[in-house]
Amino acid sequence: MKRLAAYLLMVLLAACDGLWNAPYPAKDAYSSILYTAFTERPKHLDPAQAYSENEYALLANIYAPPLQYHYLKRPYELVPLAASAMPEVTYQDSSHHALPADTPQDRIAYSIYEIHIKPGMRYQPHPAFARDGKGQPVYDHLLPEQMKGVHAPRDFRLTGTRAVTAYDYAYQIRRLADPELHSPIYGVMSEYIVGLREYSQKLQEVQKKNPDVHPDLLAYPLPGVEVVDDTTYRIVIKGKYPQFAYWLAMPFFSPMPQEAERFYNQPGMKERNLTLDWWPVGSGPYYLSENDPNRRMVLEKNPYYDSERYPSQGEAGDGKAGLLDDAGKKLPLTGRVVFTLEKETIPYWNKFLQGYYDASGISSDSFDQAVQMSVGGEAQVSDEMRRKGITLSTSVATSTMYTGFNWLDPVVGGSSERARKLRQAISIAVDFEEFISIFANGRGVAAQSPIPPGIFGYREGRAGINPVVYDWVDGEPRRKPISDAKRLLAEAGYPNGVDQQTHQPLVINLDTTASGAGDKARLDWLRKQFDKINVQLVVRSTDYNRFQDKIRRGDTQMFYYGWNADYPDPENFLFLLDSAQGKVAHGGENASNYSNPEYDMLFERMKNMDNGPERQAIIDKMLAIIRSDAPWLWGYHPKNYVLQHGWLYNVKPNVMANNKLKYWRVDPRQRALYQERWNKPVLWPLWLGGTVLLIFAFWIWRALRKRDEAR
Repeated sequence: MKRLAAYLLMVLLAACDGLWNAPYPAKDAYSSILYTAFTERPKHLDPAQAYSENEYALLANIYAPPLQYHYLKRPYELVPLAASAMPEVTYQDSSHHALPADTPQDRIAYSIYEIHIKPGMRYQPHPAFARDGKGQPVYDHLLPEQMKGVHAPRDFRLTGTRAVTAYDYAYQIRRLADPELHSPIYGVMSEYIVGLREYSQKLQEVQKKNPDVHPDLLAYPLPGVEVVDDTTYRIVIKGKYPQFAYWLAMPFFSPMPQEAERFYNQPGMKERNLTLDWWPVGSGPYYLSENDPNRRMVLEKNPYYDSERYPSQGEAGDGKAGLLDDAGKKLPLTGRVVFTLEKETIPYWNKFLQGYYDASGISSDSFDQAVQMSVGGEAQVSDEMRRKGITLSTSVATSTMYTGFNWLDPVVGGSSERARKLRQAISIAVDFEEFISIFANGRGVAAQSPIPPGIFGYREGRAGINPVVYDWVDGEPRRKPISDAKRLLAEAGYPNGVDQQTHQPLVINLDTTASGAGDKARLDWLRKQFDKINVQLVVRSTDYNRFQDKIRRGDTQMFYYGWNADYPDPENFLFLLDSAQGKVAHGGENASNYSNPEYDMLFERMKNMDNGPERQAIIDKMLAIIRSDAPWLWGYHPKNYVLQHGWLYNVKPNVMANNKLKYWRVDPRQRALYQERWNKPVLWPLWLGGTVLLIFAFWIWRALRKRDEAR
């Protein structure tokens, strides 16, 4: 019994030491580690296949493509990453004769991008690079017995590295055409990179003849990709396509060492998830050291990364905000990044408040607790967050959420005056400012066109409003009154919502995948918007596959859609209304099937122009056309809200850069101090319970002793 009492006392004393609820090892409390979370496991980690935001959160920090977006400057600016300078672009005619830089784009047959990469860049440590004393690969011909107990690259005893070369960048471009990889950008790139389509067709022929053997990607010519020397390569593009530079900032164009493919293609590797799709091999600031997508994933600092420094220039105000304090320091500034799986928002939020995550988004459930609006309508952290030293960063996403009209529909579609005025009336009636306020907690900007703020072509102030839907009043846009919408509806032949021709109420159908309990309020709100002009809205909810099938066949009247930019260029938004991109006719991204010959002509002129006054003037004309035609309810551009603790530095929203983790810096001592302050255990109930338990134990001991004495 004395032993029991002593044991209980030891437990109580031990409970006083350390944080009971800490989800991380105590030994890491003062380490340079960034703690964050992911909500969905990545499907691909092979840079030729990955294209989702949650995949890029990892890959953009593992791989080093030639270019990247400047972390601090706005508007978004491309700068070298692995390249030693921006690509040199020259032009040729159809006979491959050189052309001057100011040649009109219709005379340019080829654009040659010459890229020089920084010398001395090295890959992460990996067994694929391990060499023996004779310089031969150690793990090139593994036997089955050598694979026992191997489940990750760290299970191999030896690792190595080597310098990155231009051949690695050229090899990765070949992988985009590999029929086994099904790269999501192959279709686009095959239209531009000279010979890529024919190269892919050749690989398919070879694979068809011998399906059990992966074709040798170097055995067949690809004229659009040329290696000049170890640090220089060229890419030949058809015509003029300035947007190609944006693609060079994506992991698709990162270097790929052939050793890594050979290593993972050995028998027994795939069965153990030892593939490039599970264990990437890159030359970026981090490498993936732990991959358990059902629990956590860990990025470790690449010990050989020595080619980049924190930027020394930014926007006005960045210096005052402390964003230039680390100028010139070697990147990355944090030694490790730990991603923990959080499927539910409440546990994620609570751990952030406890200090166990360094930054967090804001869900609708926690918005009122985290954010309050100032008198001027500015979002700021609540008093509770401010007392914790938490700050807020906001940015407008390069995204647009819209509701489309099907141009092929006989009622709402087409270029007739009747249909156009009907669409304009609905555009005025559906109040997206109200939608943003109610359903997005104010996190959005009502759209005036497909182009969001921060993208060339977007105009601020009066020059940027949609005059069909808004008036400029007292220095700000104000939605036109419902009386204007009702007038347009009557002019369209639907006075008071009744079709003059059939004398039947006007009924419009909206197709959507929204069917959950949380969607009901939004759909009820939308019906009320149509009720303002006495138009009946019928919501047709369906599953995702059925919805996509209806979009492909054009079997809709109205539908809800969205688009997130691949790169910050107006072409990436305005092409969504180009008739050559019609969903039904061409299987493109123009889900509305909108068609206007004048718009198409202007788009062809604008899409490959360099930014400047001439391009802006053409964009202004294009926006005037689509604002009048109103093929969309322009919807809104979402705003990103991010909260960060006071021990996390250099956080500046950058919606285009996915490799921002290398710039962030943590103060682990400050973090540990606050974690201890916010997570002190309440011990008195435990002491009370322990005391009661000890008294009870003592009572039982006395009772047993008396019984023994009585015997």
